[in-house]
Amino acid sequence: MKPSGLPGERLQKLLANAGMGSRRHLETLIGEGRVKVNGVVAKLGDRATAEDRIELDGRPVGGKRLAGNQRFAIIYNKPEGELVTRSDPEGRKTVFERLPRLPFGRWIAVGRLDVNSAGLLLFTNDGELANLLMHPRNQIEREYAVRVNGEVSAGMVRQLVAGVELEDGPARFEDVVESGGEGSNRWFHLVIMEGRKREVRRLWEAVGATVSRLKRVRYGPIILDSSVKVGQWRELDAEERKALLEVAGLKKGDRPWGNLKRTPAKKKASAAAGSSPWKTKKRR
Repeated sequence: MKPSGLPGERLQKLLANAGMGSRRHLETLIGEGRVKVNGVVAKLGDRATAEDRIELDGRPVGGKRLAGNQRFAIIYNKPEGELVTRSDPEGRKTVFERLPRLPFGRWIAVGRLDVNSAGLLLFTNDGELANLLMHPRNQIEREYAVRVNGEVSAGMVRQLVAGVELEDGPARFEDVVESGGEGSNRWFHLVIMEGRKREVRRLWEAVGATVSRLKRVRYGPIILDSSVKVGQWRELDAEERKALLEVAGLKKGDRPWGNLKRTPAKKKASAAAGSSPWKTKKRR
């Protein structure tokens, strides 16, 4: 274990790059004394290299895994009914069952969707990238297509954009655009900057409406297009990778990109339900 002034990477970054979790989560594990380096309980600020003997909850983290430096990222079209968790005590299907195998590390979900929601999920083996994409300070847009039951007035929409007080604090939509339907079953596209639990549904409930369908169609610069069918995945292309690093504030050459064995599907024109009425904005 190396003091903070010596060579090596900060322990949480080294483990995050190895796909052991987001940097924030790993900082918590280190603070709880669950990580050891060369037999000594680590503390925040410690540095290490792939040559050090690192243990997480008593299990060694392999040197090959620590040395693996390639970054991978995929887009996945989640169907309703799947859980964003690695395992479920009730035996329900999880998104991880359909994902490709990585040569090293493990997939980290960028944000979550509840079991009754569908659409775009990003996965990466880079814990630092995942953390930056999810952190509220980076103000990265998430866009959803939602079908709402109940009458929706212009006043309700204005209230949702102005802000509503929820049990865990104020929340709001950046914008709301009507996109089809009639009567009490109307579709809207909306943008939100956070990823709190059931936030979209709770906001509509706060003004007296109920979401009957919810599909995420964009996360930052990444749009769910028609090339990714429900329950399928594809790797990000070069342009998407560049845009993702830019919105996260990472340098293009900080880490090489790896390629999975399967050839990515050729991108097609966006599907109607997955198209975006807004141009992507970079918010910092």
